[in-house]
Amino acid sequence: MSRIARYLTSSERLAAARAKAERRRVAKGEAHLVEYFHDTSDPYSYLVSQILVEFARRYDVDLKIHLVAPPPDWAAPEREQLAAWSRLDSHRLAEKAGLNFQDPGITPPAEEIEQAEAELLDALKTGAFVQQAARIGGTLWGRGLSGNDKPLREDVAAGKVDGSARREALGHYLGATFHYAGEWYWGLDRLHYLEARLRALGAVKPGCPETPIFVPPVCPASDVSNRVPEGTELQYYLSFRSPYTYIVAERVKALAESYGARLRLRFVLPMVMRGLPVPRMKGMYITKDTAREARRLGVPFGKIADPVGEPVERGYSLLPWAISEGKGFEFCLSFMRNVWSEGVDAGSAKGMEVIVKEAGLNWKQASNIMGNDDWRAEAEANRAEMSELGLWGVPSFRVGNVYTWGQDRLWVIEDELKRLARGNKS
Repeated sequence: MSRIARYLTSSERLAAARAKAERRRVAKGEAHLVEYFHDTSDPYSYLVSQILVEFARRYDVDLKIHLVAPPPDWAAPEREQLAAWSRLDSHRLAEKAGLNFQDPGITPPAEEIEQAEAELLDALKTGAFVQQAARIGGTLWGRGLSGNDKPLREDVAAGKVDGSARREALGHYLGATFHYAGEWYWGLDRLHYLEARLRALGAVKPGCPETPIFVPPVCPASDVSNRVPEGTELQYYLSFRSPYTYIVAERVKALAESYGARLRLRFVLPMVMRGLPVPRMKGMYITKDTAREARRLGVPFGKIADPVGEPVERGYSLLPWAISEGKGFEFCLSFMRNVWSEGVDAGSAKGMEVIVKEAGLNWKQASNIMGNDDWRAEAEANRAEMSELGLWGVPSFRVGNVYTWGQDRLWVIEDELKRLARGNKS
């Protein structure tokens, strides 16, 4: 399985698949077809709508747009929390990207969403979606729609059914997503990958800038000069089964060290071991997305030995001891690096011995400790604290009262550390 995973996540397979898709397109004489899936109730889709005019100005593509329903229940097991989090996160992302979004505190009512969907469908039919979507979304999220008592138009309902079916057939479940020739690109955060691919294919219009529409921030920044107040903690909520947790680990460590914060490890059980579903479609997208992020960040990834179940529990049974030995981070990194990039079976004694020794810990001591249940109460306390913050996934991070979810939101934490460092200097 680890060899199969290495092939599926390899740059060689990706290059071959892209070359095959391009040969097929050229042979058929087709345009570059980019499909975009818009969920009107999703604030990330509203952010994307604000860059569609610029995207169309830059790239020589056939942009086909679909209206879709919100993600299915299996993809949004904590739907109310997800909606609230998406609004907060979109507000932060809008500020970082120079776009417009103010969290209204609630998701717009169903009747207002339906009115906006009807307007968007009419714009689609007239070929004006790219030009009108941001205005319609701005009115919706600005609470300017009056709503009405009319039933949902049949053509709107049918359009969302068709769009959602197309999205599922291609292998995804979220709104604000682009699809091009076998690959998915979610929202502003992954748009730069699509732009780079189109530029490499020469699918650009005259005057297309080399800089992407949104450039993901690099953390930690290279110009860190001030330290945060003594005692400041950077809390890192992690799971050994989360590939995103792995690829952000060294950046989190570097960020804490750059600002003089104490890194605190807050381990939780993986979502699937907490009864939250992770279907194959979601797992496949996450694995492929992690692979491209890992390549961009220079993190080895792809030869995978999934540690779900007993391997995670064996690792957690040693983590408190590793922390007490001053090797907590080293153990976390060794465990995740080995299972996510070296194909080491953490469910075997031989595999755990490799992990323990690479962390600089004593294997004989570890083998006498491994398998205890003492860690379970701490893992549950960490999960409960995350839940109180409105978080349920990892990696998540917190400094004081500022918290965020996702390895590509580490800049939220750095912004807070910068603020604390500036105050400490004064």
